[in-house]
Amino acid sequence: MDEGKPVWAPHPTDGFQLGMIVDLGADTLTIDPLNHRGKTFLAPMSQVFPAEEDVTKHMEDNCSLMYLNEATLLNNIRIRYSKDKIYTYVANILIAVNPYFDLPNLYAPETIQSYRGRSLGTLPPHVYAIADKAYRDMRVLKMSQSIIVSGESGAGKTENTKFVLRYLTSSYGTGQDIDERIVEANPLLEAFGNAKTVRNNNSSRFGKFVEIHFNEKNAVVGGFVSHYLLEKSRICMQSKEERNYHIFYRLCAGASEDIKQRLHLDSPDSFRYLNRGCTRYFTSKDSEKQIVENRKSSEHVKVGALKDPLLDDMGDFNRMCGAMKKIGLDDTEKLDLFRVVAGVLHLGNIDFEDTGGTSGGCTLMNQSGQTLSHCADLLGLDEEDLRVSLTTRVMLTTAGGAKGTVIKVPLKVEQANNARDALAKAIYSCLFDHVVKRVNQCFPFETSSNFIGVLDIAGFEYFEHNSFEQFCINYCNEKLQQFFNERILKEEQELYQKEGLGVNEVHFVDNQDCIDLVEAKLVGILDILDEENRLPQPSDQHFTDAIHNKHKDHFRLTIPRKSKLAVHRNVRDDEGFIVRHFAGAVCYETTRFVEKNNDALHMSLESLVCESKDKFVRELFESSNNTKDSKQKTGKLSFISVGNKFKTQLNLLLEKLRSTGSSFVRCVKPNLKMVSHQFEGGQILSQLQCSGMVSVLDLMQGGFPSRAPFHELYNMYKQYMPDKLTRLDPRLFCKALFKALGLNDKDYKFGLTRVFFRPGKFAEFDQIMKSDPDHLAKLVEQVNKWLVGSRWKKVQWCSFAVIKLKNKIQYRAKACIKIQKTVRMWLCKRKHKPRIDGMVKVRGLKTRMERFTEVVSGLKEGKQEMAKQVQELATSIGTLTAKIKATVMTRKEIDTEYQGLVKRSEQLLSSMQKRKQEEEEMERLRLIQEEMERERRRREEEEQRRKQEETDRKLKSEMELKRKQEEEERRKKEEEERILQAELAIQLALEREEQAQRLAMLEQERRDRELAMRIAQNKTELITEEAQMDPSLRRGPQVQANKDAAGVKKYDLSKWKYAELRDVINTSCDIELLAACREEFHRRLKVYHAWKSKNKKRTDDHGAEQRAPKSITDYAEQNPAPQLAAQQQEVAMNRQQRYFRIPFIRPADQYKDPQNKKKGWWYAHFDGPWIARQMEHHPDKSPIVLVAGKDDMEMCELSLEETGLTRKRGAEILPRQFEEFWERYDGIQYLRNAIENKQARPTYATAMLQNLLK
Repeated sequence: MDEGKPVWAPHPTDGFQLGMIVDLGADTLTIDPLNHRGKTFLAPMSQVFPAEEDVTKHMEDNCSLMYLNEATLLNNIRIRYSKDKIYTYVANILIAVNPYFDLPNLYAPETIQSYRGRSLGTLPPHVYAIADKAYRDMRVLKMSQSIIVSGESGAGKTENTKFVLRYLTSSYGTGQDIDERIVEANPLLEAFGNAKTVRNNNSSRFGKFVEIHFNEKNAVVGGFVSHYLLEKSRICMQSKEERNYHIFYRLCAGASEDIKQRLHLDSPDSFRYLNRGCTRYFTSKDSEKQIVENRKSSEHVKVGALKDPLLDDMGDFNRMCGAMKKIGLDDTEKLDLFRVVAGVLHLGNIDFEDTGGTSGGCTLMNQSGQTLSHCADLLGLDEEDLRVSLTTRVMLTTAGGAKGTVIKVPLKVEQANNARDALAKAIYSCLFDHVVKRVNQCFPFETSSNFIGVLDIAGFEYFEHNSFEQFCINYCNEKLQQFFNERILKEEQELYQKEGLGVNEVHFVDNQDCIDLVEAKLVGILDILDEENRLPQPSDQHFTDAIHNKHKDHFRLTIPRKSKLAVHRNVRDDEGFIVRHFAGAVCYETTRFVEKNNDALHMSLESLVCESKDKFVRELFESSNNTKDSKQKTGKLSFISVGNKFKTQLNLLLEKLRSTGSSFVRCVKPNLKMVSHQFEGGQILSQLQCSGMVSVLDLMQGGFPSRAPFHELYNMYKQYMPDKLTRLDPRLFCKALFKALGLNDKDYKFGLTRVFFRPGKFAEFDQIMKSDPDHLAKLVEQVNKWLVGSRWKKVQWCSFAVIKLKNKIQYRAKACIKIQKTVRMWLCKRKHKPRIDGMVKVRGLKTRMERFTEVVSGLKEGKQEMAKQVQELATSIGTLTAKIKATVMTRKEIDTEYQGLVKRSEQLLSSMQKRKQEEEEMERLRLIQEEMERERRRREEEEQRRKQEETDRKLKSEMELKRKQEEEERRKKEEEERILQAELAIQLALEREEQAQRLAMLEQERRDRELAMRIAQNKTELITEEAQMDPSLRRGPQVQANKDAAGVKKYDLSKWKYAELRDVINTSCDIELLAACREEFHRRLKVYHAWKSKNKKRTDDHGAEQRAPKSITDYAEQNPAPQLAAQQQEVAMNRQQRYFRIPFIRPADQYKDPQNKKKGWWYAHFDGPWIARQMEHHPDKSPIVLVAGKDDMEMCELSLEETGLTRKRGAEILPRQFEEFWERYDGIQYLRNAIENKQARPTYATAMLQNLLK
């Protein structure tokens, strides 16, 4: 099938595998994999895609491939990845695959220089090209730009962000110290904000939006960093294979002995905040030797160091110190930063124990005394005040005594631990804010014209255990995905429609309902969480119950028991919830959600640090308190909502993104093990699908990603053109330019205000325009030539139009004269008609007299007497002629005298006949009889022809009457059904909506399962296959009823093979089975042709494989046939034979013959409801003859009812007319050969031909 071409079919681990289509199922295709021949499997038709002719070739831009689908995209990325080409374009979007090793010269200074000022597509794909495009767009459009770098954790977002910043500052900086500072700020931010996770050794645990500001001359003048949602819980707790923030380990490994002594540092496993996770350092060969043994943890000594080509704790510490110096931090401030970091570590080592008294309080353990002293010293706090603040909290009374009385409430051990951790998180959070603030101060700017912003924020996260941080990160990714959909898909399609390009609409999944679930007022999860925080005794269980109660029927939210992972099913309903995100379902455990949402400290701790003796620590909290909302500070328990703060920041960020132009870099993680040269297709395919790249491919199938307004192209290239051309209107200028260059019309399209280019074509155009001067001179010559030709054509058309008008006027004048002449002739003719008829008759007698004279001259006897009689008769005829001419005689008078002459002539003839010899007379009579016989036969043939035409006319009138009766019956039936349809309309709409929801649910289920598999593969946990169906996925009553009705069908053909259906159609005598097989056979053909149409080559002409005229296919789409079983229809029609003919012009020929002078015809013979024979005849082409069975794939697959042919007036023709053309086009011989080769399906036509041959 499909001409033996290979296709891509789904594969569980590789994403897709090559195979051949061997059978056509109900909604599936049977695939024979090329690498395991014979091991066929079923694949859903929607997940099978045609493959390129050469599957080993690769393209820099995926849109340059013949087929645009997710399988060819994955294969293209796979081949490029195997050749160490990690960047690939999809139109203007860059896909970056993390190589996990250093690629030589890929980011070298020479590479930066080569991409400067080069259009997208002129050089191999690179993140530098995207950065340069953003700069050029900013310069040309006078509009700020954003580069959104997105992807999962470990996909390489942070590295690509650094390369973008390096490119912009290196290429378009002023050469001053500020350019270097912007780049050097990254190591400092990474040290305080990045950490090792399970999936990424250098994972950014905060989001940042780095703005590079430019002046009016488009040179770098400064920068600004905005940060979002630092993961504070990591400070106190990490999983076994993860680490805390890099700064802690780098300080322990790289600090000098002097600093180490002053900060009382030790190995990582001696600190509580580090020793519960991984305590090994990242080292290189050299740094491993330089780190003193007493600074290494026991785990590091036992297992060895962590290895990563981009990370080295000791070397990175030295680089960080160098970066601090370059951005303006002196040694004092640097030591202040280290001192606070060490203070946080020592704070974590403070332990508590019960006092044993009735008060229920706690006190510090004896061994924590020294630690407390170190911590107080480093943070500038009073040791005793710190001890009291950690073990008690202060309350202010509002009633029952003097208002404002301070009461100290002792804390339990658990509460004291929480207070200690809260203080540590608050200190580190303020320290991080300070680092960002100092980074911004190091590249100040007074004014800027525009900026280029680079967004690097944590990608979509899904772990075995997900908490509040993952919830916020994934909420952010939902918003960014929506922005991507709006900017790339929605706005792009709106622009195409506005500009009148006629590009087909692309549908995409709208995740607004998921966003509303999180951020909606009052009922959103974040608002419910805030409400819980304001309660006197908030609890995570009460918060979780409230979510389930308010959203119990929400599609996007469900209980943990319905997870695909067994570990999540052990979570109770009041301990978590599942959110179905765009990328898949994630189970969130709500333990500590309430605590993490409150960013406020106990009053006693907050007062303590705000009154620190250390100026640096005091300023950290003073600046933090100044940024807090006054309403938040006076609220219940100084409650500050982390979730709503993040929501506000995120909305501000999106407003900023929407106000700028945008470019996208989609980072992809090639494998879970973070190793080089390992390509896990299934994992990558899931990432591509979740990032919206598949929808982009559908849009790019007919899209134009590059565009430029006419006036901008005019301004851009007018400097290369002479004055003669620059005086042109911008639109005409562009048109002249394109025509002169000889660009293919399919590569660009003119809109109303701008010109649009296919992927990569604008770069080609730009390259041609900026080529050498000699070529430009030739180009100008071509433009002039085109302009002269264009204007000459206009002159010609104007001349033709004037000539045509002149000819039309002359033609109308002649027509008026002809009308006058004809009317006058008719009036005259009516007046003189009797005399004219009389003259004609008399002249006829005169002609006969000549024959009389000939006969008389041949007589031997009585010649003189007979001549005299002839002469007298001739005289009488002449007299009558003169009389008719001279006088006005009536028809009766003329006829009377004419009859007298006729009688005399007959008498004369009879007398002459007697005198002739008998033989001559007989001969003459014989000739006359022969002539009369010929005349009789002619009249009989004419009468027979007239009768045949009358019969045909009667048959056609009967057919038209039958059509009208059918139309009338159909109208009556529709009228009767209209009432029922009105009642069912609402129900059908609900069913369609339910079906759409069901399809969306099934798609979401598929993503949920893929995500669960990825977690399971990561944690070597099996996925439980058997699961209870979600009630929301259960069928509605009507759908279930339809299914039950379908279940009682006499024949279930859904599992029959395509070949089996064909065999039964060819051999069965059971009418009902035959009808059922025909129906299923044609239904599968429809599905298959729809699949082929969707996956056709981009270069194919539209309708190149059209099997029926467009009017028929359009009718079938707009008027779907009712679900009346075709077998019932076939039985009811009793295999009626009907024949049709309609005009047919293939789309490819429309442009060759725009006036449709060479119109073709499409013939069809329907045997019952299905087509049996089909013909096409186009001028200047050989006829196309098709028969059912042999040519099923090329014939119309629609039923007679679906085609609407019976409703087309004049479409139905007589069997004789069809058979006449069928015979003329050698259809009989074609059908005979098909029968002899056993390729034709048994139909009325085959039966008639076989009888004829017998």
